[in-house]
Amino acid sequence: MAPLLSVENLKVQFASRATLATAVDDFTFRIEPGECVGLVGESGCGKTTTGLSIMRLLPPNGHIAGGRILLDDVDLASLDDKEMRHHRGKSVALIPQDPMSSLNPTTKIGKQIGEGLQIHEGASVEEARKRALEVLEMVEMPRPAERLDQYPFELSGGLRQRVIIAMGLVCRPKLLIADEPTTALDVTIQAQILDLIDNLRSELNMGVLLITHDMGVIAGRADRVVVMYGGKKAEQAETNELFHRMRHPYAQALLASMPNLELASKHRLDSIAGLPPDLSKEIIACRFAPRCAYATDQCRAQDPPLSVEGDHEFACFHPVNGPVPVEVHAAETTIRSTERPEILRIEGLVKEFPIKAGLVRHKVGAIHAVSDVTFSIRAGETFGLVGESGCGKTTIGRMVVGLEHPTAGEIYFDGGLISSRRHKPTRAQRRDRQMMFQDPYSSLNPRMTVGDILAEPLRIQRQGTRAEQRARVEDLLRVVGLERMAADRYPHEFSGGQRQRIGLARALALNPRLIVADEPVSALDVSIQAQILNLMKDLQREHSLTYVFVSHDLAVVYYMADTIGVMYLGKIVEIGDAESVFRTPAHPYTQGLLDAVPVPEPEAARSRRGIQVRGELPSAVNPPSGCRFRTRCPRAQDVCAAEEPALRAFGPDQQAACHFPLRTPVTLSSASAAGPTPAS
Repeated sequence: MAPLLSVENLKVQFASRATLATAVDDFTFRIEPGECVGLVGESGCGKTTTGLSIMRLLPPNGHIAGGRILLDDVDLASLDDKEMRHHRGKSVALIPQDPMSSLNPTTKIGKQIGEGLQIHEGASVEEARKRALEVLEMVEMPRPAERLDQYPFELSGGLRQRVIIAMGLVCRPKLLIADEPTTALDVTIQAQILDLIDNLRSELNMGVLLITHDMGVIAGRADRVVVMYGGKKAEQAETNELFHRMRHPYAQALLASMPNLELASKHRLDSIAGLPPDLSKEIIACRFAPRCAYATDQCRAQDPPLSVEGDHEFACFHPVNGPVPVEVHAAETTIRSTERPEILRIEGLVKEFPIKAGLVRHKVGAIHAVSDVTFSIRAGETFGLVGESGCGKTTIGRMVVGLEHPTAGEIYFDGGLISSRRHKPTRAQRRDRQMMFQDPYSSLNPRMTVGDILAEPLRIQRQGTRAEQRARVEDLLRVVGLERMAADRYPHEFSGGQRQRIGLARALALNPRLIVADEPVSALDVSIQAQILNLMKDLQREHSLTYVFVSHDLAVVYYMADTIGVMYLGKIVEIGDAESVFRTPAHPYTQGLLDAVPVPEPEAARSRRGIQVRGELPSAVNPPSGCRFRTRCPRAQDVCAAEEPALRAFGPDQQAACHFPLRTPVTLSSASAAGPTPAS
């Protein structure tokens, strides 16, 4: 049988005033009907460019310079714009990375979905609306009829992604290109979207090209994997073959960069030093050689040809034989000391944001962002705050650093009350608490150089002379692994990982004692993520830093944290030492978060069933009665709606709030009860 898609020797170039960059070079792969092929690699390796080339949606300065793109024996690369419009959306559809930027904010959902059917099949408005409802039901959209008349901004990120998938399916395409479809989503919503694409592929016998930088995403989803580096194919194999017997060092390094919940212990993450090659320059050697631990003079002088072992292809002079053995890592064991002083205590914290309406803007309701949260952190430790978007994690972090004021409750830092409006914190107290923001680009002033950005807090706090401030900026750049020349450049001149390093340097400028890191690696490639996480751990040891680490990914939180607090809709539902929460969770929501984390091991990924956290987070304006998780909990019963569960002990350092927990609560002895607990 002929393949559904056959990409042959594809070459794509981008022109600028001074250079011609070859973003994709001699790239070949195929997709069979009903098959999912995973295209994996770091940002800048040519994955998205390959997908856009198939769709013929390259930007004006890009063009296909060679090769063929055969979809059912039709060469898409040779079609003119008018001919391609007949295939785009009908034969092949695209799920873009950012659904909000791909949806028209001024047009209702139903009209946007049905538009493709009207263009390609001449459907009437009524027929298009009926089909839009059908595909919304197909993608398991909650209350689909209601969504037809809503606008994109009224939907959550997960629901917007379902709308984008519905738009792609409306004309029943043969091929679906999913370009990082879950990068910005919570792990629970990510699992739902990936399950949905899997189910639709089986039902419609549709080919899928799944583009991602995450080896865990493709492990349980793809039939075959193509590893791309520097615009070229590095390796290609059936999924099980690649994960168990990978041959290219780059594939091995990508896998080793991931925090893996299946491993027996925490270990320092491998990271890939450096960056992908500059594709605007001619490259005659192996493109991975400057970053490869196995590179020799031959690798630096010649471009390795593709070697073939059955259906396994790889381009390497010195192939490896499988993933890095876990034993080569030095295990890290965290020793929690009860003698460390308590640096932060939060008691009964409440934060509500008023909802106002009418001409006089009177209060008509409130968003219950944080509801009666209590925990404490010891100096030099990391408290991981985990949960889905909208659970109140970032709000707590902003209150800790003083960017928001609590509605009720107290925050104590180093024994002093810092949450009272009547007692404003001193300048020294403000210096000691800093924030590392989720999006470093939006939090860095684009009109200031990096040197000025790092020096600004020193000037505001009147620390040192100008010469001393310049020296401090250079020292900060060195600490986070950047060159001195970076001080004279602007934020847009750096990669995402480098900007995150600048954000960390900005947080370190005043020698704080506590840093709130708000989703610091959620949008980064796994290789860059590993560099940032390792750097944060190193700096914590060197400077005795305390972290509040906010994330939706339990794999990352487990790697970083000593203590974990699991939040759901403004409440702490489980809290305890990282090992207990990870290995023996008591709350169904915690188990659901663990089960949703992608596992970079095909058999384990496909055999995981666990607790499925389905649906969307309820509204924080009108939270469910009783247990707030009951509307999504597979164990919920009548009592869950009537009574709010209290925190109960499941060990000396673990508590959970659930009527029907996964484990039996324990009765602590008086000695144990008198000892410190995470929520004490």
